[in-house]
Amino acid sequence: MRKIFKYLDKTLLIITLILFIFGLIMVFSASNVTAYMSHAVSPYRYFIKQGAFLLVGFIISFFLIRFNTRSYNYFYWPFIIISIVSLGLVLVFGTIINKAKSWFEIGPISIQPSEFVKVIVIVFLACYYDINKKKLNKWTVSLFPIAICLIIAVLIFAQPDLGTTIIFACIVGAIFLSVPISKEIKFKTTFLTFGLLFFGIVVILGSGKGVLLQRQLERFNFTDPCSRILDDGNQVCNCYIAINNGGLTGVGLGNSTQKYLYLPEPYTDFIFAIIVEELGVITGIILIFAYIVVLYRILLIGRQCPNNRGATICYGVAIYIFLHIAINLMGIMGMMPMTGVPLPFISYGGSFTTSLIIALTLVQRISFENAVMKEKK
Repeated sequence: MRKIFKYLDKTLLIITLILFIFGLIMVFSASNVTAYMSHAVSPYRYFIKQGAFLLVGFIISFFLIRFNTRSYNYFYWPFIIISIVSLGLVLVFGTIINKAKSWFEIGPISIQPSEFVKVIVIVFLACYYDINKKKLNKWTVSLFPIAICLIIAVLIFAQPDLGTTIIFACIVGAIFLSVPISKEIKFKTTFLTFGLLFFGIVVILGSGKGVLLQRQLERFNFTDPCSRILDDGNQVCNCYIAINNGGLTGVGLGNSTQKYLYLPEPYTDFIFAIIVEELGVITGIILIFAYIVVLYRILLIGRQCPNNRGATICYGVAIYIFLHIAINLMGIMGMMPMTGVPLPFISYGGSFTTSLIIALTLVQRISFENAVMKEKK
């Protein structure tokens, strides 16, 4: 284990640990009022649960980092099958939370399979395309995993979980375009995909019916939210108020007013607004800068990787984290609809936190293997 630690990306490790600790502090600050006033539980409830999630994630990380990435080739199919089965079962036996049937309730713990599926699919695509790298000029070989991912996307969309579906589709699309598939297959597949999407939208609009629920359609009305503060603009408008209250330096840790039931569950999707209100725009900018450094280090590890499998995993994890950051922050700023996407390292959530730690562990394992190979040379 000492040898592994020696070759970890220390910059990435230190920044991610700081972000997780900072997120845990902000979860307590953002959740204590809601926990006591809305849910009649201890103000420490979500702080303790988030701390437990982090502990579980780090324990998994401790064991996972010992496995060579070559061993993933033996496990990616079983895990992708488990993913499809779990997504099917959650539609039948899952618990509805926030109008989506996306969770399994196991005692006091809620598990969201779709969060883990994002990371599993990154490994699945990386291993599959690396194993079949000499056959990627064949249509059936290149598109077979995309067909599998389409099944998964449909199952996630059926929950319904539009935000996770969008992120999942973007991850798959980005990896498909990044792996060494022939340009002809990439171009024709991309053209056909957008063509089918356009045709589907036209048909749906022409029929007067839709595949989105009313609450999902309402989210597309995201401009000028404060003109609808008593309706569907309430959440984003209160984010604006929180950010305005914070100014450059904030009102002080724990002193947010918007967490007093103005923002629903401020410790999840809206936690960035609470951070800015309590600690100021300067802290918000520092957080964004930390995200940029994290993404840069992950991409650098991927670029240094001598094999497609490791590089694809790194690029996939970078895309995964970037999409969560971009969609969450753009939703809070009113630049796109709010889709219930958590903010990496900061938002409360067991499944997302654990899957994020697993994703970062994969990257660190690749960093270790890069260093070992370089040392041997």
